[in-house]
Amino acid sequence: MTTKNMLPVAVMALAVLVLWYAGAVWLNAPTATDALNRAGHDWTTADLIRATLAMKRPILPTPDQVARDLYTSLTGYPVTSIRNLLYHTGVTAGAAMAGFGMGVVLGVALAAGIVQARTLESSLLPWVIASQTVPILAIAPMIVVILGNMGFTGLLPKAIIAAYLCFFPITIGMVKGLRSADPLTLDLMRTYSAGTAQTFRLLRLPASLPYLFTSLKIAVAASVVGAIVAELPTGGQAGLGARLLSGSYYGQTVQIWSALVMAALLSVTLVAAVGLAERVLVPGGRGGAR
Repeated sequence: MTTKNMLPVAVMALAVLVLWYAGAVWLNAPTATDALNRAGHDWTTADLIRATLAMKRPILPTPDQVARDLYTSLTGYPVTSIRNLLYHTGVTAGAAMAGFGMGVVLGVALAAGIVQARTLESSLLPWVIASQTVPILAIAPMIVVILGNMGFTGLLPKAIIAAYLCFFPITIGMVKGLRSADPLTLDLMRTYSAGTAQTFRLLRLPASLPYLFTSLKIAVAASVVGAIVAELPTGGQAGLGARLLSGSYYGQTVQIWSALVMAALLSVTLVAAVGLAERVLVPGGRGGAR
């Protein structure tokens, strides 16, 4: 990235930090004011600002508080310790990637069926779209309870919920991609008596890859959200969702924000990994061979 390209990023980052600190002062001010008044000493605006930025349990923690908590968690305990955020991140990443894999298989299979069979488009596609109208927060506990009664606990329920969130963009993107093949080339394949399987493998599938990878970037981020949401009703002790839940129980807002930052970093890392795979696998794609 050149200096010219880095300048807007730096300006935006600075603006976010300024707004974050300003928001912390504003939201923490009532609690800090009460504490200063109870202390029985005269105080100034500067004292109030310092108090809002140094609260142990703030309404909105400051960036430096979140950074210190992250540093302490990542370096102060072994990676295998439940107090280390990397441990929780690894648990969530495992569920997200398992769900992402299931979502890819399901999404590609549905898209292939919808494109190849017109009856599936009219009968199945509306149900695929309707499935996304059900709030994930409502369906996640039901899936966990039903699978738990069937004896399935641990990774599988979380992976299924993650797959539920990520299969939809893959299906829609893949349908669009499979139908993006050049009509003249399709006619040429028919002229050469190419079968449906040959046309799919040699023409439709390569044409769909750019659409597929765009959908995969959306889906892999959604899988992280699904894994975190799935960890909330399970009552587990591991995972970023469990970390968020425990922070909520005990009023540890800094811990909550640290988990949120790690979730964002995990999503960014996975999206970057999908982008790298796109550059390697898609000829002529962004950053790929031409």
